[in-house]
Amino acid sequence: MHIGFDISQTGSGKAGCGYFAHAMIRQMLEISPCHRYSLFPSFGDFYFDPHIPRRNPYPGRNVTYGPLHNSRDTAAIFWSRRDLETTIEKPDVLHSNNFWCPIQALSAKLIYTLYDMSFLVEPSWTTETNRIGCFEGVFRSSIMADWIIAISNATREHYLKMFPYFPTEHIRVIYPCSRFNDSASQGERPKMLQNVTPGAYWLSVGTIEPRKNQRMLVAAYARYLTSGGCKMPLVLAGGRGWLMEDLADYLNNLGITSDVIVTGRVSDDELVWLYRNCYANLYPSLFEGFGLPVLEGMQFGAPTLASQSTSIPEVTGKAAILLNPQDIENWAQTMLRLVSNKVERDKLSVAALEQAEKFDCRHSAIELLQLYKEALISPKRHSQ
Repeated sequence: MHIGFDISQTGSGKAGCGYFAHAMIRQMLEISPCHRYSLFPSFGDFYFDPHIPRRNPYPGRNVTYGPLHNSRDTAAIFWSRRDLETTIEKPDVLHSNNFWCPIQALSAKLIYTLYDMSFLVEPSWTTETNRIGCFEGVFRSSIMADWIIAISNATREHYLKMFPYFPTEHIRVIYPCSRFNDSASQGERPKMLQNVTPGAYWLSVGTIEPRKNQRMLVAAYARYLTSGGCKMPLVLAGGRGWLMEDLADYLNNLGITSDVIVTGRVSDDELVWLYRNCYANLYPSLFEGFGLPVLEGMQFGAPTLASQSTSIPEVTGKAAILLNPQDIENWAQTMLRLVSNKVERDKLSVAALEQAEKFDCRHSAIELLQLYKEALISPKRHSQ
């Protein structure tokens, strides 16, 4: 089989989407090295990473790479060519992983990974440019894609609600997995936490942006403190996203600036340490396609308080306390309860480790390869 695979989001700045594509191509190369793989560091005209590695990050005897464009404009010209399929050497399947969807009718079976459609739910969660680009790609997938891979049942159901004409039998759930291979790793303490006692801080991991709901969380934390909660710092670990430039002012108005540590982006080793040593991992996101920080925290035994919205209950099972992501008082009271009940906290830690074992990269890659085989023998939705 000749597999064309989008690796455009797997560079050093990758987030959840990039980690999923990264894990799948690594596992497929290990499981089925006999296939031919054409990997595309540039894919379409919506997402563009000028810093994606120029060296070969995915070695294999049957691996080749598509062009690495120097600008978004040159990428757009390349991916809109009428003879695109010939130029990329006619793969049997072509897999999009970055929201962009080809505009040409292809003979290759087009596979499209769907992460989430939060941009359709609430305009204030993202920018207009991102919303338009994401919607354009997702809408085009509903017309052009032969198969959709959804990263959760919640995502699958949302897609079918928005595009009820898409054949339900051609949308398959394949779960992501943790980026961390070594569950025994101890990680490395971040420099910003040198004076923080291990096990004596609350943690929340995620890009700082409205959808991740850090404003609600810090308000709940402020209420927890004024209600007599143990004065453990709240650590917000994640890169700056969009539409949250006022976070510092917000913390100041709540009077908790000195109690909140905003780390910015951390290394993988630092993230492992943060997960392993937190009192609890707090994940109040308003909308998720999956919720990777929840799974990764559970992998290292982090007791978990999380939102009850969208896909998150699929990730946590019964191994976390699930809360309304807009109920400030309930979050504050649950933190107060947990900080005074170490037995409950330790039970959550054990349950988290057991739940995390249900998500396996190799199993997901096997499911993906099976889907490719099914796609090859099924008719295309649209002929050329």
